[in-house]
Amino acid sequence: MSKIYTAKEALQKLEHFCAYQERCHDEVVSKLYSLKMTTEEVNIIVVQLIEGNFLNETRFACSFARGKHRIKYWGKIRITNELKARHISSTNISLALKEISSEEYFETFENLAERCWNSIHENDTFKKRKKFCDYMLRRGYESDLVYEKVKELEQK
Repeated sequence: MSKIYTAKEALQKLEHFCAYQERCHDEVVSKLYSLKMTTEEVNIIVVQLIEGNFLNETRFACSFARGKHRIKYWGKIRITNELKARHISSTNISLALKEISSEEYFETFENLAERCWNSIHENDTFKKRKKFCDYMLRRGYESDLVYEKVKELEQK
């Protein structure tokens, strides 16, 4: 049987949950509902977490964008879509994307593109191009960047 939490216990649990890793409002709300909290309790606890600076949507968005770009090498389109899926405001999304400098962005793009192109062992040029473009677009890089890069890599 699952434990029934009081609002105070749930707040402490969520403070730890938010302190461990940046969270968005959606994650916190679903966690609270999984602890069998009522809508009223959820709203009160979310407000307390925001006031205690445990929950900050802007901080979450910036941290998310930096991490996904530096660790998973995601492009801006994928980061934007993932943040939208978490109901992050467009203002916070813009701020988050500013966390990635254009030099860092293009350097990551170039390195990923070179590595990807060299790892595709395909004799058919058309298939190799398609695999490369699909991969880079799935990673969330802009199509014009990807298509320019594929032309450049084919020339080599």
